[in-house]
Amino acid sequence: MTGTAFAGDLGEPARAGTHPLGPGGATATGRAESGRTTTASLGPSHAARHHQGEGTYVESRTGTVGGGTAHAGPVSVPELLNRTRALCTPPLRAAVARLAAPMDMVAAYHFGWIDRDGTPVAGDGGKAVRPTLALLSAQAAGAPAEAGVPGGVAVELVHNFSLLHDDLMDGDETRRHRATAWTVFGPAQAILVGDALATLGTEVLLDAATAGGASPTDAARAVRLLNTASRRLIDGQAMDVAFEQRDTVTVAECLEMEGGKTAALLSAGAALGAVLAGADDKVSDSLQRFGDHLGLAFQAVDDLLGIWGATEVTGKPHWGDLRQRKKSLPVAAALAEGGPASRELAEQLADPKGRGEESETELAARALLIEQAGGRAWTQEEARRQHTTALAALDEVPMPDVVREHFVALAEFVVVRER
Repeated sequence: MTGTAFAGDLGEPARAGTHPLGPGGATATGRAESGRTTTASLGPSHAARHHQGEGTYVESRTGTVGGGTAHAGPVSVPELLNRTRALCTPPLRAAVARLAAPMDMVAAYHFGWIDRDGTPVAGDGGKAVRPTLALLSAQAAGAPAEAGVPGGVAVELVHNFSLLHDDLMDGDETRRHRATAWTVFGPAQAILVGDALATLGTEVLLDAATAGGASPTDAARAVRLLNTASRRLIDGQAMDVAFEQRDTVTVAECLEMEGGKTAALLSAGAALGAVLAGADDKVSDSLQRFGDHLGLAFQAVDDLLGIWGATEVTGKPHWGDLRQRKKSLPVAAALAEGGPASRELAEQLADPKGRGEESETELAARALLIEQAGGRAWTQEEARRQHTTALAALDEVPMPDVVREHFVALAEFVVVRER
């Protein structure tokens, strides 16, 4: 792949204006007539959200995206994500180009840059939320967004390492509306490429001390932050796999697992740019707390999508989480409720017969039990609570108003999405 230019980038933003949690912000217990999740009311935030066309916007007193003079108007999340892609895609491609063949091709396929035959395509590489947080955190520390690029690239590399391995462990055959890498190139290549992407993340951060403008001390701090987040991510994934073999899991255990599996890397992304820009530990810690709670809100929405999301939108298998008997937040909350629907759900999950072979009708009935036991509504409310707590942590960090509004807009986007 070295030296070859591929079409595509980090991926298109999720289409706003609709949401797993429904258009326009219904109450935490509302649901769309179609049966898809409807939005948990996020309540008052630092900025009022509205939708316009295909973009998510947040009203802002000062709203610039790419730098320059601040101006009044809404913040466009798609513009934020597109800025991230423009800044991070070239160094991300350069990092992937370091891999030996055929790993470079496997990685390029996974990122959506080529098809299975190596032909360049304009693919969907994901939402780019984590690298966008890294760029914003550099700006929060008073540096230009470019100072956070190594952090954005590194966190994206580690994130995709986890996706490659996750697809294989879960047996998922589709991601982002096409065949997963392990089904195309084999399990061994998926494992090796995932490992390679994780190590590339560290390389990119260390390179920031020589070519990215960071001090050697700050680059080392960033490496430690990313490696700690990676360990937490792996801890969470190990818990998730173990939970599939258990009949019940408590809500507290589920939150601990999701704090590692998902929140750890969002937490790192929210602070990496600031650390590379020389921010002190107080600023870094507050940004990490913001990312931790935003990550839990993100995963709560993901858990809802994993049961009630539409496959044509999410690009993931229908009823995938239920088929694997994952103990996600809606399931854990439903099991804790203790009523008739909760008890029937517990009996079904404890029955080894038909594990992984349930029919669509059986899985739909199981989803209804989760909803009747309150698991869906509780998870919607938890997403709102974590979102509010994340914004409170953000208030601890002094930063330009325009940067704060961009953080708020991105946080809103995380919980108001349909994929």
